[in-house]
Amino acid sequence: MSQDARERRWRLILGGEPSDGIGLALQGEDVRIDQCLDAVYGQAGRRGSLAGSSPNVARWLGDIRQYFPSSIVQVMQKDAIERLGLEQLLLEPEVLEAVEADVHLIATLITLKHVVPARTKDTARQVVRRVVEDLMRRLEQPMRQAVTGALNRAVRNRRPRLREIDWHRTIKANLKHYQPAQRTIVPEVRIGFGRKRSSLRDVVLCVDQSGSMATSVVYSSIFAAVMASLPALSTRLVVFDTAVVDMSDALQDDPVDLLFGVQLGGGTDINRALAYSQGLIRRPSDTVFVLISDLYEGGDQTEMLKRAASIKASGVEFITLLALSDEGAPFYDHQIAGQYAAMGIPTFACTPDQFPALMAAAIGGEDVNIWGAREGIVATRGGSLRGW
Repeated sequence: MSQDARERRWRLILGGEPSDGIGLALQGEDVRIDQCLDAVYGQAGRRGSLAGSSPNVARWLGDIRQYFPSSIVQVMQKDAIERLGLEQLLLEPEVLEAVEADVHLIATLITLKHVVPARTKDTARQVVRRVVEDLMRRLEQPMRQAVTGALNRAVRNRRPRLREIDWHRTIKANLKHYQPAQRTIVPEVRIGFGRKRSSLRDVVLCVDQSGSMATSVVYSSIFAAVMASLPALSTRLVVFDTAVVDMSDALQDDPVDLLFGVQLGGGTDINRALAYSQGLIRRPSDTVFVLISDLYEGGDQTEMLKRAASIKASGVEFITLLALSDEGAPFYDHQIAGQYAAMGIPTFACTPDQFPALMAAAIGGEDVNIWGAREGIVATRGGSLRGW
């Protein structure tokens, strides 16, 4: 990189204040790029005069899409919403039409759903649908493959009937018994799938819908909808703040409707959510229970810990996710996370791309603590995260 290009980049990063030590005057397109950055990151965060003007915001959104890649655009939009308080302008149709939609924007729109004016509701739903369809394309097939494979392994038996034989794995397991003279394999070990019951595993997702867990709620809802479509799983979705709402009946509906049924924000009563979820568990040894929460308890902490221990002791595969998102290490209650880990409850954060493998490990009977350690993300007994 030339010296001029290096100075230009530093000038755009530092913002041209007297103290930046560069003194470089920008020209041409660089001036527009600098204005885009200055609108959000400049002194007082407002020199680009975005605040209070929907045409200015729509123009800015168009400019940043011209000058920056999509991944950077999404970061800048998120920063603009947080730094400049642009939530109300997201209720304008022209702003929503110009925005680069991502999971963070969806969480914001869901939070604002009760104040969305009539003229904007259709546009807001279209934006949400666009992101949901993109996430479904990315996440649905890996989830189906991982869970279906785990279910097949879970019911495999060593004395299958002819129609139950898994020929691919049977042949692989008996290659050492190949008879060259007869040009055949002697199947000393037969591996089969077995006869399947209507529901092989029960899954309960219990999701904290407080404001800090917004993106986790979006991803959890989509994964729950995918799992609910698998006949071999019985899937329940419970969301909570200080109240508990069972959204299981909506899992077969349009995922967009499911998301708009979520109420983001509010306090947190994990104990109440665990109490309700415990009442849903009918077959503990065949149940995977996933609590998705940062573990900041606003209710009775002592009772919450006792109830978590009771669920774990009943034979349920109990997993706690401190976040289900693309971000780095989340904020969470280290003390409670450590106490959960000490109970033998795997406690960690994972990305959406890791979640199918996590569920496959749990459904297939693998030790999830070992799985998490292999991935480098299991919380230690002291509650600190590794791998993020």
